[in-house]
Amino acid sequence: MDSIKPLFTATATAKGGRNGHTQADDGSVSVDLSVAKAMGGPGREGTTTPEHLFAAGYAACFGGALDFIGKQRKTNTAGATINCAVSIGPRDGGGFGLAVKLKVTDASVPQDELAALAQEAHEKICPYSHATRGNVDVQLEVVGG
Repeated sequence: MDSIKPLFTATATAKGGRNGHTQADDGSVSVDLSVAKAMGGPGREGTTTPEHLFAAGYAACFGGALDFIGKQRKTNTAGATINCAVSIGPRDGGGFGLAVKLKVTDASVPQDELAALAQEAHEKICPYSHATRGNVDVQLEVVGG
């Protein structure tokens, strides 16, 4: 496992698990949680799930990684849209696991170039991609111009 030199640390606290509340210690995020209806829960209005939070974070982080690589390669990818779908379900080995589908779309960048940039962002830059590698099935779809 690689060690890091922390540049920033985000801290959050959850109480009540999937039917509780979670918030960042600095107040930047504060959300009520409920189990999704598809998982047998109430799916209460105005709430979210840990999977939604993970999807939002991964999409934003991956977009930043793509922009970083784009700037290095002198390609403007700032207009790219990253859609991240996070699924949860029973694992073959017991318990629950996640699966992720990332879709990168940018019609202003040729398909082959965008695919190469997205792959490099996934393999070399994005910390969410590093954290999930070898543990979570992450599928990458790229739609360029």
